[in-house]
Amino acid sequence: MAKAKGCPICGQPTHAEYAPFCSRGCKDRDLLQWLGEGYRLPGAAIDPDDAEGAQSGLDTPGDRD
Repeated sequence: MAKAKGCPICGQPTHAEYAPFCSRGCKDRDLLQWLGEGYRLPGAAIDPDDAEGAQSGLDTPGDRD
């Protein structure tokens, strides 16, 4: 049988109300990491001059079939 994992932030046992975290504090800390780009992946820098002509990846009315 697999052992239950702890909170990904602090390692304490998880609480069902805040799963997979142990408390609201750890859940909020994780959210702040996402909002503050703490979990972003490194990548090549984008030149601001080239970014204007780049596609956003979103459909525009002219792209639809």
